[in-house]
Amino acid sequence: MNSDSAAGSGYWYGPDERLDPPTAVLQALRGYRAAEVATRRSTRDSMGMGETDLLALRYLLRAQAAGERVGPKDLSRTLGITTASTTSLIDRLVGSGHVRREPHPTDRRSLVIVPTAATDSEVRETLGEMHRRMLAVAEELSAEESRIIVSFLRRMADALTEQVERH
Repeated sequence: MNSDSAAGSGYWYGPDERLDPPTAVLQALRGYRAAEVATRRSTRDSMGMGETDLLALRYLLRAQAAGERVGPKDLSRTLGITTASTTSLIDRLVGSGHVRREPHPTDRRSLVIVPTAATDSEVRETLGEMHRRMLAVAEELSAEESRIIVSFLRRMADALTEQVERH
């Protein structure tokens, strides 16, 4: 697509009231994504950590809530980072007081990475209000609207995943 057709489509530029419905949907998705990126950046900044650190904490907190144990290899695999990067990540999170290393309860040779109670509270405090506002918007949808939106977003995710897998 050349720059003239991109500009003419309204997807990249132009007021929403001039957009055809499919392009207006894509424009709304871009607006949501921009707001999400800005919110995540603000959250990371307020917590003093990077994107991978925040993703690691989210994973660790979910695993803890599910009663699962997480070791360094689990973090490496989930985050798609090397063992050296995982060691640095864990060192940072231990140093900042967000996690601690504990001996594995059944394997003396292994460690588990556990988020601290203060981390759970900090994440709830930092993200809780945002999640409540987002849930309130979602709760306003009818069951049929929810079904349509979920189906649409899953198909959009599949379309993007297919693009990534081709490269």
